[in-house]
Amino acid sequence: MAAADPRIVTIAPTDDDRAGLAELARRLDAPGDSGSASGDVGEQLHLPAPLISALRVLTRQLAAGRAVAIVPIGRDLTTQEAADLIGVSRPYLVRLLEEGKLPFTRTGRHRRIRLEDVLSYREQQRRERRHQLDELVRLSEDGGLYRD
Repeated sequence: MAAADPRIVTIAPTDDDRAGLAELARRLDAPGDSGSASGDVGEQLHLPAPLISALRVLTRQLAAGRAVAIVPIGRDLTTQEAADLIGVSRPYLVRLLEEGKLPFTRTGRHRRIRLEDVLSYREQQRRERRHQLDELVRLSEDGGLYRD
């Protein structure tokens, strides 16, 4: 078995792809999906449940016109990959690392960040932003800034 490709794979749909992807998403979401597909010579292939789940998520996102990144879990990211994943500049990410806000290791002089840590940080930031937005809305309502 060949070694898995350690890179982040990004898939972006074209406008021409979206109709076919929407149809595939609809079929994958249909009740009674058998988890099978036709092979090259008409043979039926059984697709495992985790693959069917992944295909459902992928096709929904691609059909909506969103790009999708596929990253193997358990992988270490470069600072640029981590920065791209959380949507910040590389220098800002390095500052987060140096301030201890994200754990990292060094390989020679290169910093490496675990994917799980980057995803956890990203989710923590989303929760914090949501909480701050909810608090701002509450303060605005209490101050009578919203009118019906």
